[in-house]
Amino acid sequence: MAAQGFLYMVLLFACCFAAVVIFKLAKIGFESLKPKPPAEEKKPPKQEKAQKPVYYIVEKKRTRGNYGAPRKINFSDDDK
Repeated sequence: MAAQGFLYMVLLFACCFAAVVIFKLAKIGFESLKPKPPAEEKKPPKQEKAQKPVYYIVEKKRTRGNYGAPRKINFSDDDK
């Protein structure tokens, strides 16, 4: 009786395995039948002007109640 149960278990596994493989192959086949959109030409990305780094002077910690905003430093003359 145990051998018969083992045989049915192997048979069920083989059927399920075959069903999964057939389903995956059918899915691949149906996807290959779909019309593919025409390939668009890739345009080179626009080169945007890189932002210049901004440097801040941070005040040293003092025993004051409030601190001012950090000062902005521009190293070029065109950002005035």
